Parts: sequence; structure tokens; C-alpha cells
Amino acid sequence: MDTETIQPEDMKWLEKGVFGIAWSDGHQGVYPIRYLRLHCPCAACTDEWTGELKLKPDDVPMLIMLKDIQPVGHYALRLIWSDGHDTGLYAFGKLRQMCQCEVCQPNKDQAAGKKTSRRLL
Repeated sequence: MDTETIQPEDMKWLEKGVFGIAWSDGHQGVYPIRYLRLHCPCAACTDEWTGELKLKPDDVPMLIMLKDIQPVGHYALRLIWSDGHDTGLYAFGKLRQMCQCEVCQPNKDQAAGKKTSRRLL
């Protein structure tokens, strides 16, 4: 199944600040809220032509909250943030690729200098 046809089937909080999405391909996605905000795909946060992130970590409060999630057609989610930002449309395919679980990001714990890893799902 390619990422263009994948749909979210269920969403829930996995732990404080970490959101989970069950995808139609059977994958259990893991999405830290601050990561999602820092990687907002809107034109103000991400360069439309290069894909380079324009948003800097200092631009986002350390305590950012997801206030609401709104479906956009059958292709994206609009995330409404506690900092007032709400213009990012997270296309399902892109959102699926942004997963931060151990399967999708197997080297992130090593890169962060962590000796052990812990499964969230």
C-alpha cells in the first residue's frame, strides 16, 4: 500500500505529549506533539519549493498543546495549536512518513545518545 492511499483509522493519546495514529496499512504511528508543530507543512513554516523548515525550535513554546484536529476531505488533517497556529494541512501520506516510532526511526535513540529504547505501542 503506498502512502497516497493510506488513511488514519483511529487516533488516541499514547502518553502526555505523544499522539498515536492507527493507519489503514496496520502501522501504529507515534507523533510527539512538539515534533509535529516544528514540522508544520504550511507555507509560513516550511519553504514550499525546497521543503526546508523555516520554523526554528525557539519559535515554538516548549509547552505546546494540540487543541483540535479537523479532517480536511479524505486527504489531510488540520491541527489547531495552542500558540494560535492553524494553517498547516498534514496530508495523510506525509503524516504517515513523519512517524517517529522505533520502526520508522530506528536510529533516533542512538543519534540522541540514549543507551536504551522504550516502545510506546
